[in-house]
Amino acid sequence: MSRRLQLAPLLVFLSFLPGLTTAAGKCERLVATGNPEYPPYLWRDPQDPQHLIGTNADLLKQIGKELGLKVDVIYTGSWSKAQDEVRTGRVDLIAGAVLTIPRLETMDYVHPAFLQTQSVVWVKRDRAFPLGTWDDLRGRNGSKLIKSSFGESFDRFAQENLTLEPIPNLTQAYQKLLLHRTDYVLYERARGLALADTLGMADDLVALEPPISSEGLYFTLSHNSACNDPWLRGQLAKKMTELVAAGVPKTLLERNLERWKASQMQPVSTPE
Repeated sequence: MSRRLQLAPLLVFLSFLPGLTTAAGKCERLVATGNPEYPPYLWRDPQDPQHLIGTNADLLKQIGKELGLKVDVIYTGSWSKAQDEVRTGRVDLIAGAVLTIPRLETMDYVHPAFLQTQSVVWVKRDRAFPLGTWDDLRGRNGSKLIKSSFGESFDRFAQENLTLEPIPNLTQAYQKLLLHRTDYVLYERARGLALADTLGMADDLVALEPPISSEGLYFTLSHNSACNDPWLRGQLAKKMTELVAAGVPKTLLERNLERWKASQMQPVSTPE
């Protein structure tokens, strides 16, 4: 047997070792973005407004560190603009998105979901009412944020059966609720609690049980990203599975909820 033939099996074996494949060495830096108005999951860093901080950013950076990848979570504009940047591949990844059919056409979802975002019915504490099913909202005047969505099934039910006033921001929605101009507000649990606390309304508001919807939050990797290859997708899924099993995302969520509330207590310069 020639020396060349003897070396061939060795070269094949070496090609499968970590760090020696072209896939494993292809990407050294991941650039991510997301919804900049999504505390405690993501928001603009008051000290560095061109970057995003929060639960999702911390989780992604922890995964990147374990994989030997540098991770930047940057501000790219509105939520709509952020999604466009990832669709085109100018940015590699969305740090936190729910699963939708349109996104599946342009992005790969990293499974499993790292958190479940629950949308709930917020009411004034002394005007709470029993909530067993969605039908218990019929005949009451509710509100939601403009363009907000609570899953395809609930959105369809609401359009056909509920009276919901679109409101520009949650502060205004809460104020109308406290003034008895509406009976309830539909909004996400963690974000709603964070704002109620910072506005001094936490004692006056309560979230009814059960949630009206619950959706998984995922990292999504653009089909057009130069970093999107089987090795990276597999490693991201592996690390995510390990961290979710260890309860890391929930710990980061609690930490960033306090972090965001603390930041709202201090005057900061307005991002340019």
